[in-house]
Amino acid sequence: MADYPVPPVGQIGWIDLTVPNADAVRDFYAQVTGWSVSPVSMGDYDDYCMVPQGGEKPITGICHARGENAGQPPVWMIYIMVADLDESVRRCLDLGGKIRAPERKMPGSGRYTVIEDPAGAVAALFQAE
Repeated sequence: MADYPVPPVGQIGWIDLTVPNADAVRDFYAQVTGWSVSPVSMGDYDDYCMVPQGGEKPITGICHARGENAGQPPVWMIYIMVADLDESVRRCLDLGGKIRAPERKMPGSGRYTVIEDPAGAVAALFQAE
């Protein structure tokens, strides 16, 4: 998100899909949707940003379920922009939600955590720097 304008609070700022074999799923979506692939180095492997036909800006990510992402569910995870991550987490817990993944930092972008709402749906809350 660092290279693009920060979405407003309350808006969905990003969507990721984390799966055991991101290479195969990347190829599936490239063939089905026409998205082009932009590799993102994770050290010894690549995750991927997906760019729509004729687009310049990626619209989603497809990631390997490795390292910090090993416990992520294989769902299209939305990242909802919040003004104050700590306050949003407090409210989540007060209202019967759960924390599914500890807070993580994205250098140059912000920090986020994955929550579960009282119905069992998961989403990430993201506070931009």
